[in-house]
Amino acid sequence: MPITDDPTALTASDLPELLKGDVAIKVGGVDIDGIIRGKLMSKSKFLSIAQSGFGFCSVIFGWDMHDQTYYKELKISNKENGYRDIVAIVDLSSFRRIPWEDNVPFFLCSFREPEGESLSACPRSLLARQVDKLETRGYGALAGAEYEFFTFRAPEAVTASTHASDRNSSATATFLQTNPVNDLPSLEQGMFGYSLTRPSHNQQWYYGIYNNCIKFRCEIEGWHTESGPGVYEAALAYGEIREMADRAALFKLCVKNTSSQYGITPCFMAKPRQGLPGNSGHVHVSLKNEKTGANLFAREKADPNPPYPDLANLSDLGRQFLAGVLDGLPDVMPILGPTVNSYKRLVENFWAPVTVSWGLEHRAASIRLIAPPTAPPKGTRFEVRVAGADTNPHLVMAAILALGYRGIEKKMEIPLPPLGKGQDVGSDGDQGQRLAKSLREATERMKMKGSVAREVFGDDFVDHFAGTREHEVRLWDEAVTDW
Repeated sequence: MPITDDPTALTASDLPELLKGDVAIKVGGVDIDGIIRGKLMSKSKFLSIAQSGFGFCSVIFGWDMHDQTYYKELKISNKENGYRDIVAIVDLSSFRRIPWEDNVPFFLCSFREPEGESLSACPRSLLARQVDKLETRGYGALAGAEYEFFTFRAPEAVTASTHASDRNSSATATFLQTNPVNDLPSLEQGMFGYSLTRPSHNQQWYYGIYNNCIKFRCEIEGWHTESGPGVYEAALAYGEIREMADRAALFKLCVKNTSSQYGITPCFMAKPRQGLPGNSGHVHVSLKNEKTGANLFAREKADPNPPYPDLANLSDLGRQFLAGVLDGLPDVMPILGPTVNSYKRLVENFWAPVTVSWGLEHRAASIRLIAPPTAPPKGTRFEVRVAGADTNPHLVMAAILALGYRGIEKKMEIPLPPLGKGQDVGSDGDQGQRLAKSLREATERMKMKGSVAREVFGDDFVDHFAGTREHEVRLWDEAVTDW
């Protein structure tokens, strides 16, 4: 069997053979905003650090996505500690090759404190800690992710060169420095979800994305146009939750890099255009028995006397998990809506959930229960519909698991009835609490003493993450916009 058929079985001793035809390797880690930060290494350097890890400047946890240091210095990286190095530990099981860069090898890393402890704000480590809790009970977690995103035609670069490569995402960034956002042309015009014609207009790009995702091990399960000008949606293949979070982050990287080569700029903002639906980042989650693989949310026989009819085919464990998510949802909103723009999407009448709500096959609710009779028992799961496409997948999945596990531990009961069929979120019959309407409101709740977020994640993570969101709010307060 070729050594690359099963990267999860790789060991350091396999690396010389695996990389024998390569001269360099790319490595990257996920920052707090879900962006993969990394570098290219010589092969000799990589082989020397593959087991021990290597120093990585902690400033990636000390600045925002525009490399502006946080206005309030946070514990991990600051002037006082000299923006010291943290340790990046290579995850050999994450091996893949980058198809748009001549198949250069690529590995993901997780971050540790210099003293060796897991870094509180490392997204991959945060998710791993939640999975570890489940494993003590013999549970495993599975997940899927769906991302919507707008696409725009990149303008030609304003240079003397007319080379095709000048029409890329960098040209878009340059254009937007001096032009209104609405002057950027959409890849396609008008509304047409699930079109079988529109992808053919840009089919090299369309199939380029699909095929590169296969090669980059972030496989797409379903790939189609969504309702909106140049809007597309991809559903990623369901799998183990840590691998799913990695694939979700890598999917965005793949889409951005592949699209740029076709003169197309994708946009994963939650609400890029006024008057149109936003970009969602729905996450599906289920638990399984680690030994048998059985779905732990499925009920062997329908409950003849459930608390609500929607729960007839959901196990007691599944009910406790759902109760935990519903109870803690308001306290983790900055994770599900991490930017000022996120809350432009979370408004009434745009198929976006705005309350603590749930329901069987209810696409307007925050939590959509998928279970028999509309799904087979093995497909029983929850779809968390609050998160936008702008979210960090590792943090979102960690939050769902942490809240669900808390519900199981405390044997919580579902606090409110489901939304009725045809009943809108926020309507008179919706008994759920209104979720935060702004990043400021959401962050203030998350960082409160005794918040559910502090209970499940600990103070170090909450203090860091809340500090990063306060930075975002402050920049917004200082901005003078077109409005």
